[in-house]
Amino acid sequence: MKKLITILVAFTAMSISSAFAGSHAVKVATVGPMSGQYASFGEQMKAGAEMAVADINANGGVNGAMIELVVGDDACDPKQAVAVANDLVGQGVSFVAGHFCSGSSIPASSVYNEEGIIQISPASTNPALTDERPGPYTHRVCGRDDQQGEVAGQYLYDNYSGKKVAIVHDKTAYGKGLADATMAAFEALGGKTALYEAYTAGEKDYSALVSKLKQNGIDALYVGGYHTEAGLMVRQMRDQGMDTQLISGDALVTLEYWAITGDAGQGTLMTFSPDPAKDPANAGLVKKFNDAGITPEGYVLYTYAAIQTWAQAAAAAGSNDSDAVLDALGSGSFNTVLGSLSFDDKGDVTLPGYVWYIWDKGGYDYL
Repeated sequence: MKKLITILVAFTAMSISSAFAGSHAVKVATVGPMSGQYASFGEQMKAGAEMAVADINANGGVNGAMIELVVGDDACDPKQAVAVANDLVGQGVSFVAGHFCSGSSIPASSVYNEEGIIQISPASTNPALTDERPGPYTHRVCGRDDQQGEVAGQYLYDNYSGKKVAIVHDKTAYGKGLADATMAAFEALGGKTALYEAYTAGEKDYSALVSKLKQNGIDALYVGGYHTEAGLMVRQMRDQGMDTQLISGDALVTLEYWAITGDAGQGTLMTFSPDPAKDPANAGLVKKFNDAGITPEGYVLYTYAAIQTWAQAAAAAGSNDSDAVLDALGSGSFNTVLGSLSFDDKGDVTLPGYVWYIWDKGGYDYL
């Protein structure tokens, strides 16, 4: 009996200890396409978030609290994104690094603003996310499609003015927004779009579109969409003997693109923000990722930076309360893997815009 009492006392003490530890944890989340055809980007976000949380916890957490990471899967589906956002509310999450797709971030942002949860997207580039945000809790550490479109439109005008340019999009908030921004910039400079088409994401056969491009003698194809479809398009163009230049945006920043294209992807051009993995200041962190078997490509370090920024704002506020952190986000600057950053009145980040990359022999680098 004495032994039983001792066990019960020990168990009770352990339970109290666990409850005490749990009460001193702050929940943060990253949400993106952890499943589906864009899951490679979800993997990037998860890897960046896990490393950021581990590093912050190793340094004592935030205001004395350890961080507990919750990973949400929206599959880049707007309805699922809202469902995930509501689930995170129920779990008591204080901060969300997400979502990935603009079509998910935008509807989810209404939930976060209604509930007072800070959202910093590492990857959603549609201008509407911040231009039409439903409240002050929404931010991003990536650029915008109107910035990306200006860079792409200028390149098309400088290199393909007088030639035949086609612009296609996948009908998503991201893809159509990027295609339209690029076309607007190109045509504002005096360029003429020979073909403007929508395509259906998720298909495997784009031969009808490719044949149309071939019949129209298209010299450059701009794709407003993701690597999965762009990769199939360039491969099918090469199969038809076409040397049309494929150009796209930041949704091609995954090594999965080359896995789809093989050598057909050689020379593909894309816009993306300056790559933090190439910054010498991040060499130690990059090595840490590599040693863990993770390539810090695409949005890995952008997700790391989103969590890093929230943690620094909470430290500056001296509180993990969302309203206190929100005030710090609006007034401070933060030293992150992306460099020193701050936010404007709309929640957009003050960082350099977009530069050009080229796919070459299985990887991408600055043009």
